[in-house]
Amino acid sequence: MTEKRELDKRDWIAGLDKGIRIIEAFNDAHPRLTASTAARRTGITRTAARRYLRTLEHLGYVESDGQMFWLTPRVLRLGWSYFDSAKLPRAVQPYLQRIAVALGGATYYAVLDETDVVFVARDGSSQIQNVGFVLGARVSANLAAAGIAMLAYRPKEEVDAWLAGRKFVPYTQHTATTADAVRENIDNARVRGYALLEQQLAPSVRGIAVAIRKRDGTMVGSISVSLPMGTETSERAVARSLPYLREAEYALMSAF
Repeated sequence: MTEKRELDKRDWIAGLDKGIRIIEAFNDAHPRLTASTAARRTGITRTAARRYLRTLEHLGYVESDGQMFWLTPRVLRLGWSYFDSAKLPRAVQPYLQRIAVALGGATYYAVLDETDVVFVARDGSSQIQNVGFVLGARVSANLAAAGIAMLAYRPKEEVDAWLAGRKFVPYTQHTATTADAVRENIDNARVRGYALLEQQLAPSVRGIAVAIRKRDGTMVGSISVSLPMGTETSERAVARSLPYLREAEYALMSAF
């Protein structure tokens, strides 16, 4: 959903594109790949896929038993380069700490990566973080308050395109599993100026989030808090959470 600048053909390096596609072909459903499977998942030839895999093996990013290939921990360097270099995740950390202490929940800064939310900063007690997300976690945007908050700031035609043909997996009996139900969550967040989701990904967990924008209005991420529901009403949780989230939102808008 992010707008991309058109690339001059002279600047295009096809080999880099294919190598990254090979790395991205590994996931929880495909932790180990043969060259044939990698080719099928990336749309390149088997011979080319094997060459890329062998090159990645030589560079230390994959290991192999001669037939199967799997990623090594060295791949984490690619992701941690983002954490080390990105300005916003470092800037939001003091606000996440303040919110976590004040509310007793797990707090996060997340960004939108195409159809997913990626959590790139976090804070909170170990007691509460088992109801939330680990650093670097990636989930479908409809399942997290942060994702709904960010989708609410996208043009409606982009949201419609995002929803079109999408299959929604039920993680709890409360998960929104139709395009209309997810659209309602997004529309509610657009009207309210914040997102509230309950029990979408895990039972008895409530998420509240606001989008973070630059001074020019560009949306750059979202700050959210995950809270155990217990006996606290939605209204009460929002009333005590929103002032802290708004404080962070306005402070970061001024900073960027």
